Amino acid sequence: MPQHSASAQDLDHVAEVLVACLPALHRALDRQVGQDFPHPKPPEAQLALLRHVEAHAGVTVREAAEALLMKPNNVSALVTQMTEQGMLERRQDPADKRVAHLHLTAISRQRLAEVSGLMSAHLAQALRALTDGELDALGSALGALNALTEHLHRPMR
Repeated sequence: MPQHSASAQDLDHVAEVLVACLPALHRALDRQVGQDFPHPKPPEAQLALLRHVEAHAGVTVREAAEALLMKPNNVSALVTQMTEQGMLERRQDPADKRVAHLHLTAISRQRLAEVSGLMSAHLAQALRALTDGELDALGSALGALNALTEHLHRPMR
């Protein structure tokens, strides 16, 4: 565990602010995108699964569940629903017929690109309203936020 010069009280304060700020940021962005998206916006769990399958074409349900920190049966239910909606394809493993590999459909690839584009555009617009100092602080924090995300995704011991 790394040694810190920050006090436990300082760390607790940062944790409290992040716990309040990050979901509020996500909700605001989600609301704005939902207003501009010309189709019913997929729920966040579906978007997370689509993003993961996009980055890891051929992933299995179990692998996706592990990566997304979700229960396999919940991911399996999502996959069934999304397959019926034409958003995902299940392709049977040639070596083991019990295993299916997940792939995006053309429509899900298009919709995911639309949602990502809208999110980026709204976030970029909000960033333009910040001062240079605020932008510098956010830029400096990106590495730390990514490291924090990686740490939280590690299995509990």
